[in-house]
Amino acid sequence: MDEDINVINNSTRNEKIKEFLIFNKKKIIFFLVSFLIILIVFFGFNEYKNKKKKDISNFYNSTIIEYSKGNTKQTVQDLIEIVKKKDSTYSPLSLYFIIDNNLISDKNEINYLFDIIINKTSLDPEIKYLVIYKKSLYNADQIGENELIKLLNPIINSKSIWKSHALYLLAEYFYSKNEKQKSKEFFSQIINLENANSDLKRESQKRLNRDFSD
Repeated sequence: MDEDINVINNSTRNEKIKEFLIFNKKKIIFFLVSFLIILIVFFGFNEYKNKKKKDISNFYNSTIIEYSKGNTKQTVQDLIEIVKKKDSTYSPLSLYFIIDNNLISDKNEINYLFDIIINKTSLDPEIKYLVIYKKSLYNADQIGENELIKLLNPIINSKSIWKSHALYLLAEYFYSKNEKQKSKEFFSQIINLENANSDLKRESQKRLNRDFSD
């Protein structure tokens, strides 16, 4: 008898499953098709991004090779083009190459390229803070203290690994202006900063002992 009951239960269960599938046939098909489309779009988009990244990488490398051959004018044009592509890796590298090799003398143009990377390029937060720091360093000798502090504020108000670098830049800036009390305050902040760069922390302590001992 138990066997008969099991057979009936199984038959009933199978019938319910069959009815469910028939009743929800359109919904199931829609779900499966939608899921398939999402997979295709996802993998297709990733493939597109990978190809785009590879193309920019090849373009950057060929541009650097051209520079080594002495083709400076074309190098500058190509590096600017890469910056404007807003790539998280090669746009910053292109700008650094321009600055390190003094390929553009117009500071306004350099700052324009910095702003493209900082404001319009999708970056890891620490990379973005590094670019902000480099922009501040690039401009430090030609701007006032309020503008420099404004540039560095995003880093100073964060827990970034670049915070000690920003504080050190401000300490040196005020020392060069003979504003020693302000300079001392920033050196002291580095000493008390938990994640400060170890070299900058040691150097800050040396500066405090040497230049502010009285």
